[in-house]
Amino acid sequence: MSENPSHSPDLASAGGEARRKPRVAVVFGGRSSEHAISVVTAGAVLRSIDRTKYDVLPIGITTDGRWALTADEPDRMAIADRKLPSVDGLAESSEGGVVLSVDPANREVVYSEPGSVPKALGEVDVVFPMLHGPYGEDGTLQGLLELSGVPYVGSGVLASAVGQDKEYMKRVFLSFGLPVGPYVVIRPREWEQDPSAARKKIIDFAGEHGWPLFVKPARAGSSIGITKVDDLSGLDDAIVEAQRHDPKILVESLLRGREIECGVLEFEDGPRASVPAEIPPVTAHDFYDFEAKYIDSATGLVPAPLTEEQTAEVRRLAVEAFEAASCEGLVRADFFLTEDGEFVINEINTMPGFTPISMYPRMWQETGVGYPELVDRLIQAALRRSTGLR
Repeated sequence: MSENPSHSPDLASAGGEARRKPRVAVVFGGRSSEHAISVVTAGAVLRSIDRTKYDVLPIGITTDGRWALTADEPDRMAIADRKLPSVDGLAESSEGGVVLSVDPANREVVYSEPGSVPKALGEVDVVFPMLHGPYGEDGTLQGLLELSGVPYVGSGVLASAVGQDKEYMKRVFLSFGLPVGPYVVIRPREWEQDPSAARKKIIDFAGEHGWPLFVKPARAGSSIGITKVDDLSGLDDAIVEAQRHDPKILVESLLRGREIECGVLEFEDGPRASVPAEIPPVTAHDFYDFEAKYIDSATGLVPAPLTEEQTAEVRRLAVEAFEAASCEGLVRADFFLTEDGEFVINEINTMPGFTPISMYPRMWQETGVGYPELVDRLIQAALRRSTGLR
């Protein structure tokens, strides 16, 4: 690993003593429907981060948005007996809150409880935001950290927002000439003002591209809220389910082929792609949904059984997608390899899962970057960057 660059925060103490370790705030949980998976992901990172190299401050965000000081106990953050963990179960207080200053000259974190004197927890040098979905992965937290002047792991405001909104993600990819499958968007106002016209829009799309369709929230992840719709009879229920998570919905046609994933990681000389993986057909589920991913531990094939030419092509496309969306740090790019032998990009995840069974770390493990090194490289990449325009 490379040394901390000269423009990293000055970690020497005021008295000139030995340099202190960089302080990493691992922020997780959040207000989205992916709260529990964020907790699991953060547990894996906390378990693997090098404590001889970094000081760590775990901060959980509850489902109602409270920033809580949490126990540094990764074993309590795993899925156990099919039960999902939460920040509320880890918080040291049911009322106390953590506050990050928005003054770029002051990176100190403060903890306060009602009726008590606020307690300074020290400065934070970098934030590792292990948040998935809205209010964390979508540029909102990244904007707060930009205001605070605190470096952070992963993409900036624009790339995070583009990566969260599947409509605009696809628009960006198309503008860069990347292959994207057919889709149609139903915006909240369309459904509210004229649901019959919105429904007809989807039916006309199905008439052109055929059934089944996938109806999904436009700004959610972890396959939450997605329904495979085989015919018109299931359409309204699928729309209701998607709108439970996002008032804007995306409808995609079925692409017949293989599901291929590829990881992108930022190195000192730029982004590189991992060996790809394949998600095999999931016989116990209608598609690769939330339970298949996280509860039933569906396993992918790493590396994917592709030809050398196919492997090179999907790695090239993954890096192109990373660059097209102006991503930083890391991305997992998801593709379909169609029956015609062409790769079509489905989506990117700017903060993919880091659970023990997650594909992103497994792909990099196979590429030669183990989990602890992967975490370290992400932190080091964040420390190399400044906040603000770059």
